[in-house]
Amino acid sequence: MIAHLQGRMVEKLPTEVVIDCNGVGYQVNISLHTYSLLPQSENVKLFTHLLIKEDAHTLFGFMEKSEKELFKLLISVSGVGAGTARTMLSSLNPKQVINAVGSGDVATIQSVKGIGAKTAQRVILDLKDKVLKLYDIEEVSVSDYNTNKDEALSALEVLGFNKKLAEKAIDKIVKETPDANVETIIKQALKNL
Repeated sequence: MIAHLQGRMVEKLPTEVVIDCNGVGYQVNISLHTYSLLPQSENVKLFTHLLIKEDAHTLFGFMEKSEKELFKLLISVSGVGAGTARTMLSSLNPKQVINAVGSGDVATIQSVKGIGAKTAQRVILDLKDKVLKLYDIEEVSVSDYNTNKDEALSALEVLGFNKKLAEKAIDKIVKETPDANVETIIKQALKNL
């Protein structure tokens, strides 16, 4: 198994990099999160995970060891492949994934392209205990928080607002005033949209 690669980055794309290690170029798949953390210099060290299938050996790279561990947890879930896990880590940063799994936030997990309701629930069911132990976060009370957020989101969607924009506005409001009720969230979101 290849645990990490350290060498000269000869190619850098949002989805992959090529790292030259003493004359051998390794093509490494990366998430957008890792892409955003890549240094401007040519020298780079990536923590890697080698995925071996019948038809391919695929190398995935991560700037942070914690992202690599989260990736390994995600691909351990039935129905979540390496591509889906990478998409999840590209759409949400690792902290958002950890918080969503830890708090049982199905909507956030489901917001990732390619993940349906059942898969989102399976991710939470399979990984919640592991995530809570590994990352030492407190279990969050989901009932009020997510219900208000979800109700506000569906109301804004019914009013014709774009789901992604509405989610961003709602997330900002909920961060600023965590105890806001549905009406307050909707009114504030309408001002910001």
